[in-house]
Amino acid sequence: MPVEIVRRGAGKQYPANKLKRVAATILKLLKEDHTELSVALIGNGEMRKLNSRYRKKHYPTDVLSFPAAAGMPGGLQLLGDVIISVDKAREQAKERGRSLDEEMMTLLIHGVLHLLGYDHERSAKDARIMGRLEEKLYRALW
Repeated sequence: MPVEIVRRGAGKQYPANKLKRVAATILKLLKEDHTELSVALIGNGEMRKLNSRYRKKHYPTDVLSFPAAAGMPGGLQLLGDVIISVDKAREQAKERGRSLDEEMMTLLIHGVLHLLGYDHERSAKDARIMGRLEEKLYRALW
């Protein structure tokens, strides 16, 4: 279950090793430990550009997920990319009265679930299903 973390800009301020361990545990809990995950930690400027390009929303968001193409050769499956704005995570952590680590964990869980096909924007039922699974994973990690 390789987890690759890339840090650029504001993302360099957050320790990669801790998040890498959390990501590996999330994959194990979801029985996806045969997959490979890429996580990018960036700042609001870069996130704004990505959100604008891929979602046509001209502001920085907290997390984006990009699933990989199916059918990768060689036994190991590439799950996809989760991109987190550390700037946005820091803002939200402060607003929500939680630590940056808690917020980063929440965003990582959210992003990974999107890679697995969960989508809270599809319907209220799907939002409840995804929300329950997010809570279950968060409790298992904390």
